[in-house]
Amino acid sequence: MIEDSDKEQEQESNAEEHHMPDVLPVLPVRDVVIFNYMILPLFIGRDKSVQAVEYALKTGRHLLVCAQREESVEDPMPADLYSVGTVVQVMRMLKMPDSRVKILVQGVSRARIKDFSQVDPFLEARVESVPEITPETNAAVEALLRAAREQSEKVFSLRGVTSPDMLTVLQGVDDPGRLADLIAANMRLKLADAQQILEADDAMERLSLVNAQLQREVEVATVQARIQSSAREGMDKAQKDYFLREQMKAIRHELGEKDEDAEEDLDMLKKALDKAGLPKDVRKEANKQLRRLSGMHTDSSEANVVRTYLDWLVELPWKKFSRDRLDIAYAKQVLDEDHCGLDKVKDRILEFLSVRKLNPSSKGPILCFTGPPGVGKTSLGRSIARALGRKFQRLSLGGMHDEAEIRGHRRTYIGSMPGRIIQALKQAGTRNPVVVLDEVDKLGTDFRGDPSSALLEVLDPEQNHTFSDHYLNVPFDLSKVMFLCTANHLETIPAPLRDRMEVIPLTGYTLQEKVEIARKHLLPKKIVENGLKPDDVAVSDAAVEKVIKEYTREAGLRNLERELASVCRKLARRRAEGKKGTFSVDAGDVAKLLGVPRFVDDEKEKRLMPGMALGLAWTPAGGEVLTVETSVMKGKGGLTLTGQLGDVMKESAHAALSYIRSRAENLGIDPSFAVKRDIHVHVPAGATPKDGPSAGVTLTTAIISALSGRRVRADLCMTGEITLQGRVLPVGGIKEKILAGVARGLKHVVLPQQNIKDLEDVPKDLLKRIKVHPVQHYDELLPLVFEGGTTGKSGK
Repeated sequence: MIEDSDKEQEQESNAEEHHMPDVLPVLPVRDVVIFNYMILPLFIGRDKSVQAVEYALKTGRHLLVCAQREESVEDPMPADLYSVGTVVQVMRMLKMPDSRVKILVQGVSRARIKDFSQVDPFLEARVESVPEITPETNAAVEALLRAAREQSEKVFSLRGVTSPDMLTVLQGVDDPGRLADLIAANMRLKLADAQQILEADDAMERLSLVNAQLQREVEVATVQARIQSSAREGMDKAQKDYFLREQMKAIRHELGEKDEDAEEDLDMLKKALDKAGLPKDVRKEANKQLRRLSGMHTDSSEANVVRTYLDWLVELPWKKFSRDRLDIAYAKQVLDEDHCGLDKVKDRILEFLSVRKLNPSSKGPILCFTGPPGVGKTSLGRSIARALGRKFQRLSLGGMHDEAEIRGHRRTYIGSMPGRIIQALKQAGTRNPVVVLDEVDKLGTDFRGDPSSALLEVLDPEQNHTFSDHYLNVPFDLSKVMFLCTANHLETIPAPLRDRMEVIPLTGYTLQEKVEIARKHLLPKKIVENGLKPDDVAVSDAAVEKVIKEYTREAGLRNLERELASVCRKLARRRAEGKKGTFSVDAGDVAKLLGVPRFVDDEKEKRLMPGMALGLAWTPAGGEVLTVETSVMKGKGGLTLTGQLGDVMKESAHAALSYIRSRAENLGIDPSFAVKRDIHVHVPAGATPKDGPSAGVTLTTAIISALSGRRVRADLCMTGEITLQGRVLPVGGIKEKILAGVARGLKHVVLPQQNIKDLEDVPKDLLKRIKVHPVQHYDELLPLVFEGGTTGKSGK
C-alpha cells in the first residue's frame, strides 16, 4: 500500500474538496480498520451490505465503514459497531459469480456516528467529521517523526524487505497524522489496537500509539530473526518440519517456558526403568538413551523412536518369572487328561520336571516334535505349559523368509520393531514361558536372509543366554525359556539347526486311542460348538470306530474331527426342527448321517491274484498299505514301471529283478524269462507320487509271484529294502506301517530283523492283533509269503 502513496496524494485534494453528506449508508466490516488515504479491496456478501453499496453508488459513492466489535455477529445492529469509522469513496465495483460484490475503496476522512436513521433494508446513520488536531512543528514533533521512520526501517530490514521506494515515501511525509495513518495501514495490528489509533483526535497521540506498536513489532521481529538464525544451524534443508519444531523450542527458550508434560513423562519413564530390574549393561544403555531423549523436542521423529525403544526396555520381563509347579503327579495328570498315548513325550516332560526340581538352575530343554499333521504337536505344547504353570506363546514360522522376523529390525529403519522372539516374551510377561516354534521345517530363504540360521543362536543353550536382538541391541537371557519346535519332516530342517534340538517323533494314533480321544475330547467339544447339550447326543464306540475306519484314513485327528462335527451339525438341525429327546448314533446310523463310506472294507481282498503283493509305506499322513501288481507277457526281457514311482523305488525294482535273475532256478523260475518275457510293475493310485526303499521286498515278491504263478497271502504285508545279494535292510516308520496294517485288518507283517528294536514304540495291544515276522535274508521270506508255505516263528 505504500507503493500506492503517489496515487493517493494525487487523489487527496479531490477527496478533501468533495462534499461529505451528513447521512451515509453504513458498511459493517469484520476484521479490518480503514485509515485515511488507504486504498483497499473489500468483498461484500451480506444482503444489507450489498444494498448499502448499491445505494452509495447512486448517491455520491460515499460509505461509512465501521468495524464490528464481535466478528461472529452475522447481522450486526447499531450496538454491535464501533462509533468511529472511516468515510470511504467507492472507486470501483465488480459483481462476482457467487453473488458477492467486490469493491475498491479509498479512505477519505474519519467520522463519528451521531445516531442511526434506519436499520432496514440497510444501516444508515447521521455522521459528523472528526476534526484532527495538528500541532505546530517543533523538536518534539520532529523527534517523533524520525523515531517512527527509523522504527519502520528496522521492521522492513528484519523482515528482509529492502525497497528504496518505501523509504522515500516515508521520508516525504511530514504530517504526523498522515504518517501515522500511512504506517498503521501497513502494519499487522489487532483490531482493537487499530481502532484505538483511528479514534485518537490528536495527531501526536495517534503517531505515539503507532510508534509504540512499531517498537513492539521491532522486538518481535528481532526475536523471530534470532530464532530463525539459531534454528537453521545444523538443520537438514529437506526437513522443514524439523525447522518448525526448532523454532518452537527456541520460542519456549526465549519465553523461559518449560514443557512440563515432557518433564513429567521423562520422570515417569525413569521411574519405570528403575522398577524394570534392568541388568547393569542394559541400564547403562537405557540411561544413555534417556539423556538423549531429554535433549530432544517431544514432537520430533527421533524422539518418538527413542521413546518407543525405552518403552520396550520397560515392558520386557527382565526379572519376572513364572513359578514352576514342580508337582510330578499333577503334571502327569494334566498330560494324561489332554492327550492319549504319547508316552515317550510325557516321560520326557516329567524327566525335565524332575531335573528342575532337583536342580532349579538347569537350562530349559529344546524339544522338536515331529510327525504327521493332526497328531497334537502344538496342543501338546499348550498342555506342557499348563502342567508347568507357565505362560504359553506360539510363533508360526511357516513361510517366513526374513531374518529380521527372528532378530528384529535395526532402529535406523522406519517402522522398526523387535523380532518375534522378543515380542513373544513381552506378550507373555515372564522370562520363562513355553514358546512353541510351529512349522520349523517350512522356513524359507531368500535375499532378506536365512531365518533358520538366526534360530541357531535362539535354540542353543550355550548361546541364548546372551541373545541380542537387532532392535534392542542389548543382550537378553533366553536360557530360561522352554522352546518347543514342531515339524512334519525332519529332512527339510538344516542339519545345524536339527543338531540344536532333541527330536521326539509323534507317530499316528491307534484305533483305540482315536476312539478314546473322540469320546473324551472331540465329541464333547463339537456337541457344544454346534449348540447342543452333552445329554442331547449319545454316540456309541462302534459308531466312532466306523467313522474312523470308513470315513478317515490319517495318522492324526483332523479329518475325524471334521466328520464328528458333520454328525453334530445334522443332529443340531433335527433339534432346530423341533425334535425332542436324546439322539442316539450307532454304527448303522453313520451312513445315513455322513453318506457313502469313503474307504470300504472290500479294499482288503480275500485272495490275491498271482503277481500281487501288499507292501507298507510311510507318508506324512501316517502309514499306508500299497498293492503292487505285476504282469508278465511275451517280449525281450524289458521292465516297465508305472504309478509315478520315484528314482529310489525304480532302483529297488531293478535290484529286485537282478536278484531274481541270479536266483531263478532256486526260486523255481525259468531262467529264460530274462530274454523271452517283458515285465510290467504297477503301483495303483497312479496320481500319487511314491518313492523310498521300503518297497524292495514287496516288488521282489510280486515279480516272483507273477513269474511262478504262485499266490501271495492276502493277510500278509511286508516292508524292507532288498539288495542284490538278497539281504533285507532296515527301513523307517515301523509304528506307522504296523498301524496301517492293523487298520486294514491284516494278520501278518514281515519286517527286517534290524527293525525289531522299533517295536518298543508300538502299543502292545497292536502287536496282539498282528504277527511280526523278522527276516535278515529274502530266503527267509519265501516260506512265509506264499500260500501253502509255513508261517515260521514270530519275531515278537
